[in-house]
Amino acid sequence: MRTLNDFNFENKKALIRVDFNVPLNEEFKVTDDTRIKSAKPTIIKILEDGGSCILMSHLGRPKGVDESFSLKHIVNAVEDVLGVEVKFVSDCTGEEANNAANNLEPGQILLLENLRFHDEETTGDETFAKQLSVLGDIYVNDAFGTAHRAHASTTKVAQFFQDNKCFGYLLEQEIKSIDKVMKTGEKPVCAILGGAKVSSKITIIDNILDKIDHLIIGGGMTFTFIKAQGGNIGNSLVEDDKLKLAREILEKAKMKNVQVHLPVDAVIADAFSNDAHTNTCEINNIPDGWMGLDVGPNTEEIFAQIIKNSKTILWNGPLGVFEMPNFAKGTIALGYAIADATKEGAFSLVGGGDSVAAVKQFGFEDKVSYVSTGGGAMLESLEGKTLPGIAAILN
Repeated sequence: MRTLNDFNFENKKALIRVDFNVPLNEEFKVTDDTRIKSAKPTIIKILEDGGSCILMSHLGRPKGVDESFSLKHIVNAVEDVLGVEVKFVSDCTGEEANNAANNLEPGQILLLENLRFHDEETTGDETFAKQLSVLGDIYVNDAFGTAHRAHASTTKVAQFFQDNKCFGYLLEQEIKSIDKVMKTGEKPVCAILGGAKVSSKITIIDNILDKIDHLIIGGGMTFTFIKAQGGNIGNSLVEDDKLKLAREILEKAKMKNVQVHLPVDAVIADAFSNDAHTNTCEINNIPDGWMGLDVGPNTEEIFAQIIKNSKTILWNGPLGVFEMPNFAKGTIALGYAIADATKEGAFSLVGGGDSVAAVKQFGFEDKVSYVSTGGGAMLESLEGKTLPGIAAILN
């Protein structure tokens, strides 16, 4: 695995695929610069070597050229994070981009316009990838968030750099963190899977059962498992067509000596609303007209104990509808349990959109070992897939 530290960038132009797909408000100001900060160590290492950086990224899903998705809107935010002036060019290929790249001096940064203004980016067009490749001497992929896409800038461009390509620090860290859970993690390994549907997590469950000792299930998909075992779930979310599948998962886990932990109690509500009437009851005895929207206090304690005794922890998905304060307690309690275990020396990896949002919202970001920057890419890695953006560097 070739990484940034295998190269000296002195007098070299690094063509870096970053993931600057950041949220903007109505005034086109960046509202969360996490992804820019994540790319900073890679960019600074190259500049300190005496190299220059040509940054390429997408922003949103524009249909052709669309002013509102222009990367010019983020130039100030990138400068603020990096502490270096950033030059901007209004296309990513062609004469203007070529001239700007050719004139770049060591220590300078050039940001190219949104790659997705060209359809050729998402179709993985080789001619477009070659046009991008002429801008730099060394190709660096540091965009884990797009590593599962076989796009021109994430996969095709790499073939024009033979031995002059590597992973940036962020992508290297993502790969190592997932490997720690899937391959080299100290036992016991505990995976916490939340979220609404069993169907969206089935391939992950299938792939990780050989690697883990404990599987904690939370979120909406809990009720498919509870109903599959004959429990009453009232009006809770359920996938009736997945009841047989839920039973098969429990059977498979038993065969592989994986302990599956389902909630034992639930915070229930008479409507899907923060203002609904609430109560707490056994998870398999929810009355009609009521739905489970969070785990109860007994479950919080049981889960905390399992996590306390784990050495490697994967957290993907919340335990309840944490966006509503009245149903966030279970997810917050889980966050504290993982933070405590991490403090005691466990390795904890958080990934997947909702769990990352929860970690940020409740202030656990610096209390876990690693927060993944890629939702879809992280999920596909856990499913055991080889990501095209990673394969392109390894080949």
